[in-house]
Amino acid sequence: MALGKRKRDQQDLWVATCDLPKSPGHPFYSKLNRLLDEAAFDEFVEGLCKPHYSDGPGRPGIPPGIYFRMLFIGFFEGLDSQRAIAWRCSDSRSLQSFLGLGITQPTPDHSTLTVIRQRLPLEVHEAVFTFVLSIAKMKKLLKGQSVAIDSTFIEADAAMKSIVRRDTGDDWKAYIRTLMAEEGIEDPTDEDIRKFDKKRKKTVSNKEWTSPTDSDARIMKMKDGRTRMAYKTEHAIDIDTDIVLAAGVHKADESDTATFCETLVKAQAHAMLAGSESQIKDAIADKGYHSTDNLVWCEASGVRSYIPERASRWRRKWIDKPAECKHAVYGNRRRVRGGRGKRLGKLRSEYVERSFAHVCRTGGARRSWLRGLEDVTKRYLMCVAGRNLGVIMRSLFGMGKPKTLQAEGAGGFRLIWSAIVAVGRGFRSFCDWVAHHIELAESSVSEIAAYYVDFIARRNMKPAEIGNSSTGC
Repeated sequence: MALGKRKRDQQDLWVATCDLPKSPGHPFYSKLNRLLDEAAFDEFVEGLCKPHYSDGPGRPGIPPGIYFRMLFIGFFEGLDSQRAIAWRCSDSRSLQSFLGLGITQPTPDHSTLTVIRQRLPLEVHEAVFTFVLSIAKMKKLLKGQSVAIDSTFIEADAAMKSIVRRDTGDDWKAYIRTLMAEEGIEDPTDEDIRKFDKKRKKTVSNKEWTSPTDSDARIMKMKDGRTRMAYKTEHAIDIDTDIVLAAGVHKADESDTATFCETLVKAQAHAMLAGSESQIKDAIADKGYHSTDNLVWCEASGVRSYIPERASRWRRKWIDKPAECKHAVYGNRRRVRGGRGKRLGKLRSEYVERSFAHVCRTGGARRSWLRGLEDVTKRYLMCVAGRNLGVIMRSLFGMGKPKTLQAEGAGGFRLIWSAIVAVGRGFRSFCDWVAHHIELAESSVSEIAAYYVDFIARRNMKPAEIGNSSTGC
């Protein structure tokens, strides 16, 4: 075979479409398209979006199915911005096949995504989210009886350096100049301002400061210790099927106790709109959601709450409170301390934190490049809808994302890997057995006899007696 050399000559001006290379398509996206076509996804979103477009003559817009598919691609590919999504779709032939675009059709630009997002209201995006839940219900992956709730923060598209005072509109440097002028320091240099600001005691409050670029963003301390402009996101997840029933975005200064009931009501409404007839029976959350009002509301709604209490040095007094408050708090305390409450608490930590890791860390939603609570909610809802589609795909086809090893043809690899793991465990057990008998061979006859007498005695004991005779180490 002769060596091929890269040609730098001018390409052909006319190329027949039959001569263009065609993508075989990614197995994951091919099966996802099959799933969406089975549920008539394109017909649903086109009928849903029709009232927001003109009925008169004009250039047809981008089909809504392509718009929502591109947002799903943002989650599956871990892309955090619309520019990245548009570039990835234009660069990949398999994604163009997933979008249903021909060889000569260009992919939508990031500005087109912005125009469509501004045209379609938040209710349309919530309806698409509910439609994905209906697909889960159709595949028997939606129960909705035990719901776990938790929240996290996402970074907003606003900088701390640009915050201004709510009362005067001064930025940080102008505010420091005002403080220095009150102390008799006039015409300070930038170095003087930095030294003065470093020495004084300072706090930044959302009541006094705001962002001029995103008024809905709030100043929050992130989990890694940084102070950033952020939003609060909240998930309500079905711990029986790992499906997120509700995903809300709130202002970061809203407490967990203030948004608990709203998220639980949304979860129940979404489940009912998806075709589920079951009612939420258990609500599991961490101690940040514990409040008497929330517990009384759950008791009145017929929902069993499993919310741990914060540590307190004092006993609660119920003299000036209704009897239902005491009954709700003590009932919740009894359930949390029980075996089922501890098991549900562990499942809450596992499933909810995993959903945040999938959506925010690997799904590209930890940092928002959009401004305004409504626009951030639209994008985040579609990320969570993509995550629910990944759960459905993993349950049906064994692959939840296109970048995982569970793609087409990986079933044989999984069998080989399972066999390797089984052989490794058997070899380890064999080595432990050999080492144990070598240890016995080096022991004296009296030690061996004592070992077998103790072994036979413990074998004839009852399980309760064995637990009582252990050291507890």
